[in-house]
Amino acid sequence: MNSNHVESIEKYLRKIDYIVRKNGRMILNDYNLTAPQFTALQILINSGGMTISELSQKMDLACSTITDLIDRMEKSELVKRTRDDKDKRVVRVTTLEKGTEVLNKVMERRIQFLDDKLEDLSIEEKENLMNALEKLYKNMSEEFN
Repeated sequence: MNSNHVESIEKYLRKIDYIVRKNGRMILNDYNLTAPQFTALQILINSGGMTISELSQKMDLACSTITDLIDRMEKSELVKRTRDDKDKRVVRVTTLEKGTEVLNKVMERRIQFLDDKLEDLSIEEKENLMNALEKLYKNMSEEFN
């Protein structure tokens, strides 16, 4: 592929990322949620809960940072800590109903934002974009898994 094409693709990916993040921050502010809290909720919901140490590794943040994050999320009634049934020394963090509801509302708004921006594309263009992005993601994620 022509290096000008790759340069343009990189530029547009960066610009799109900036817009998505900026819009995402505005949505999170409406729910009094920080970006790390949003990420933690996604991970916890997808995993069904995990320890502080596991969440720390998954988010690539220090355990002390995750502990503070979970403290704030507990106060907001988004998550709870519980002792592991098998090993009482282990504390697991799970999402509460409010945490799941907030995440779902945020995701609905993020999807609606993207849907609005894609309305000028035909179904075929949307499918081509989806397929190209999926292929790019698979190629990129191979070296990080």
